Amino acid sequence: MNDAMRAQTIQVPTADGTPIEAYYATPERGEPHGAVVVIHHAPGYDDATKEIARRFAAEGFAALCPNLYSREAPGRAPREAAAQVRAAGGVPDAQVTDDVAAAVEYLRSRQDTNGKVGVIGYCTGGRQAVLAACQLNLDAAVDCYGAFTTRSTPPGDGLPRSAITHLLHKLTCPLLGLFGAEDPAPPVEEVAELEAALREHGKTFEIQVYENAGHAFFSVDSQKYRTAAALAGWQRILAWFTRYLGPGQAAPGSP
Repeated sequence: MNDAMRAQTIQVPTADGTPIEAYYATPERGEPHGAVVVIHHAPGYDDATKEIARRFAAEGFAALCPNLYSREAPGRAPREAAAQVRAAGGVPDAQVTDDVAAAVEYLRSRQDTNGKVGVIGYCTGGRQAVLAACQLNLDAAVDCYGAFTTRSTPPGDGLPRSAITHLLHKLTCPLLGLFGAEDPAPPVEEVAELEAALREHGKTFEIQVYENAGHAFFSVDSQKYRTAAALAGWQRILAWFTRYLGPGQAAPGSP
């Protein structure tokens, strides 16, 4: 495998005219690639998330990770930005969707991509990936342990999020969900609710719950990392995006 890539920080224009910082990683080989928007976790736009973008590039996908905290905490270190955003009650769903839409538009405009774009998110980003897939024209989506899709946060939660069950009938693309059996947020009961809603609406999806894994089991720099679940999860993610973003699939708007 030729895993040569280039990666850089760029500015992506958005609908309100405010450019946001983003990290773009792409394979160096010349053929057009399927593309992935990487939505960072609650701790922010950090080195671990950028490493995920580079992993996708090494595997043959263009990957763009927008800094969803750009407006609230420009230039701040990830931990500081995350704390500032949490103190303010989080980023509104509408703003997240607009910024992900800008990332999708950027990827589809590039000559090195094939017009097919997926989205993946971790933690709060998992819920945001589902939200985006219900409101934007996407080709594939992956939700990594996103909580509060079928349940709202309890009163007084520092990062309030509303259930988005009512949007699931609008899901525009196949959805892969990866969860840990020992995760309290989302618990397996909420995962079952998500699966039931997707089945009710006739959506294309796969849900996988890994035993002996909790929240953030993909986080290699955390004690929460679980090798078996993470390795198996990466295999499923890459197979999912290869299936739906590869050259054999028709891009949106194609005949």
